[in-house]
Amino acid sequence: MINRKLFGATLLFVALLFSGIAFGQQPDPPGQVKNGKPVHEAYLFAHMTHADYGRLYYSVSLDGLHWKQLNSGKRVFEGYKGHPDICKGHDGRYYIAGNESDASPDINIWVSEDLVEWKKHSTYTPDLKKTPNYKPLQRIGAPKLYYDQPSAQYVMTWHTPHKEGTKKDPERYWASQRTLYVTSKDLVNFSDTPQKLLPWDMGTIDVSIRKIGEKYYTIIKDEAYPTLDWPTGKTIRIASSDNLFGPYEHLSDPISPNFREAPMLIPSPDGKVWYLYYEQYPGVSYGLSVSSKLEGPWHQISGYTFFADWDKYSFPSKVRHGCMITISKAEYDKLVNAFGIEKEEGM
Repeated sequence: MINRKLFGATLLFVALLFSGIAFGQQPDPPGQVKNGKPVHEAYLFAHMTHADYGRLYYSVSLDGLHWKQLNSGKRVFEGYKGHPDICKGHDGRYYIAGNESDASPDINIWVSEDLVEWKKHSTYTPDLKKTPNYKPLQRIGAPKLYYDQPSAQYVMTWHTPHKEGTKKDPERYWASQRTLYVTSKDLVNFSDTPQKLLPWDMGTIDVSIRKIGEKYYTIIKDEAYPTLDWPTGKTIRIASSDNLFGPYEHLSDPISPNFREAPMLIPSPDGKVWYLYYEQYPGVSYGLSVSSKLEGPWHQISGYTFFADWDKYSFPSKVRHGCMITISKAEYDKLVNAFGIEKEEGM
């Protein structure tokens, strides 16, 4: 009799335990569309890989959360070199910027009708020494493109330092990075003088611009090294302005943990939520934070653990930073048909 009571109590305990686990599970990320046509049908992640830094690879997604690699994990365009960043331009075509290395004086731009075939569009060589109130080193890091529809112009940003690193203090190089920009109507002819985009005396890299509603936002990596005096170092933060060229203000608290970079912002399929991805470098994993507005509050989503019970989003292994853009389902299908897509295990 005693054993039966113990057995029953054990069963009850196990049932309650699993019931608690079930109720305690993390809900799925918001922003998905279960019925009907999504506002944003598909997504492209143009990226490099851990083993092939600076080259162009594609992964795609239909929900902005689960990404599959194209072209059997091979390069999709041999001519490209840089940190992939794509924007849709004034003429409906896509443009991608890159450079051979940070030491190269040139920024190269290619154009594509369909994201499948790319051809060279222009080469631009900024005169960094003309930058007002700045004495930069000859370095150009991770050029990025943004097309501003209200002013019908492109803004190309990149980061340039003004201090060399030393053996004793290599971080002074990174802490001295500032974000510069030039403008262009056609990505062939550019404004004469690079300008500093952000007003703060702090290191920033990987800066992108977005306009949402009436506000402009800069998504940045705070490039100072984290210390007790600067705990926000090496995190992703967001600032806003009423104007394209600022002044940007209301710099947010960190959205990511420390030692994250290369932020990428996309809208959810239902258009009501923002997904902000960032890389834990060098190529360790990707994190995802979610919010209904860029001012926050943001919360982090569990993923990239490669344990199906925990993962709410997933990537191919060994991908590294680049850019994410929304594309149509027709464009998604064309990319899949052109390059082929990785299959689910067991298929």
